[in-house]
Amino acid sequence: MKRLIFTLILLATGMAGHDLMAQNYRDYIRRGNRQYRDSIYDKAQVLYQKGLEKDSDCVQLNYNQGNALLVQGQPKEAMRLYEKASKVEHDPVRRHQIFHNMGVILQSQKQFGPAIEAYKEALRNDPKDDETRYNLVLCQRQLKEQQQNQGGQDDKNGDQQDKDKQKQEPQKQQQQKNDKQEQKQQQQQQNQMSRENAEQMLNAAMQNERQTQDKVKKQLQQAQPRRLQKQW
Repeated sequence: MKRLIFTLILLATGMAGHDLMAQNYRDYIRRGNRQYRDSIYDKAQVLYQKGLEKDSDCVQLNYNQGNALLVQGQPKEAMRLYEKASKVEHDPVRRHQIFHNMGVILQSQKQFGPAIEAYKEALRNDPKDDETRYNLVLCQRQLKEQQQNQGGQDDKNGDQQDKDKQKQEPQKQQQQKNDKQEQKQQQQQQNQMSRENAEQMLNAAMQNERQTQDKVKKQLQQAQPRRLQKQW
């Protein structure tokens, strides 16, 4: 009988400890969310981190910490936390929010292909969200423009190389002719040529070389993806 009572005491103590730990990390979530709503993101980040020290697998803390890091310009760390949360979260509403924010990061980094897949996954979980649908359409347009610009630049480079080659042929022949004439003159005037005259000839040859033309770079004016999803 005493042994049974002792066992019950241990179980009660363990349950109380678990409830206390859960209460602790939930308290950090509440406090962190208040700071986040007030745009005090650095303090929110600290509170979420303390909560993660209590429960590193908490999806809510990983997601909220990802948001806090992202608005402070740390997309790489935010993406890592979103990916971690996406592997264990099964609620469709929350999965939609996770993948929406992952899409925003990838789109801002011009990784349009992966961003499109992230937005599609978000819409699979919540097909009615207009923000995600807008970002998806924008991202698809940006990917198309990126591919067109890339292809056009490749064609332009190829055409320029062909033109350069065509221009270089007569220049090469002329250079060979000039070299022969120069060798003949050097043989005739070898005993009379001074160091100063040789330097002048070298400078003249360098000035006759073809100058490289600057390439015009066109920058695509891109619209910005819409807002991040809110905290939990």
